[in-house]
Amino acid sequence: MPFDERMLNGVGVLTAIVDCGSFAAAGVALDMSQSGVSRSVARLEARLGIRLFDRTTRSVTLTDEGRRFHEQIVPLLGALEEAAASAAQGASAVRGRLRVNMDPSFSRLVLGPRLSAFIDKHPDLQLELVTRDQLGDLVADGFDVAIRFGEPPVSSLVARKLLDTRVLTVAAPSYLKKHGQPSHPGELENGRHVCIKFRDPLTGYPFGWEFHRGRKKLAITPQGRLTVNDVGTLHSVCIAGQGIAQVLALGAPALLASGKLVELFPDWGDEVYPLYALYPSRRHPPAKVRAFLDFIMSLTASAPREAVE
Repeated sequence: MPFDERMLNGVGVLTAIVDCGSFAAAGVALDMSQSGVSRSVARLEARLGIRLFDRTTRSVTLTDEGRRFHEQIVPLLGALEEAAASAAQGASAVRGRLRVNMDPSFSRLVLGPRLSAFIDKHPDLQLELVTRDQLGDLVADGFDVAIRFGEPPVSSLVARKLLDTRVLTVAAPSYLKKHGQPSHPGELENGRHVCIKFRDPLTGYPFGWEFHRGRKKLAITPQGRLTVNDVGTLHSVCIAGQGIAQVLALGAPALLASGKLVELFPDWGDEVYPLYALYPSRRHPPAKVRAFLDFIMSLTASAPREAVE
């Protein structure tokens, strides 16, 4: 017998009659007329093909079939109420499993070093972080939320921008000592300097290099034979003096402050790259998703001002 939501309504009326002892009392409890209660019972009896009640002018009692049906349905109703209460609690309690699709750069440079604060605050939460080069299918892959750099693709997902971080052009002091310090971005195309390229996971080709100063934009073709696809590798080979690199300011403050890297062309440093949170639905996101997004916002809010806009 296929499910009919009207049957569920009829079961509620049936339970109210049993609990209250009469059709009239059940109608008062349910804010229904006595005739409405009778019609609901009649529809349920027709749907089940049995008679549920024996009615006289003085009493209402369950038939044998009605009693068996009631005994079977009451535990199911209790389980349904328990499931509804559990789901409602899940909307307000940070618990269960949270599966997050993470941008590898953000995970390594920003989230990882400070993640223990979030885990310690929510002991009933099981957190699974999956770093991926590409977003993929968020819903089909079973993710609750994604944190990704770059403009999101057009989709049904909710896209919430968290910040814009500056794109910096940097080099190690050892590189500058050996090759000299360029004074203009155009010098990176003349063959005198070596650039470290970073592969765009969406296209499979290295990112283009741009330099922004106000409304002016300069695009160049960097010269170099090394291409990497991991931000940790990009930082390490740049620190080792292998070449000039473009990095995100959000993950670079400590490297700049320690002198391991030097920013080049600060007067051409207006290019920014966005960070987004993506999740399936704008309506009633679970508490675990809201808590994680609040934590990410706290991380980005505490970033050095020169790293974000």
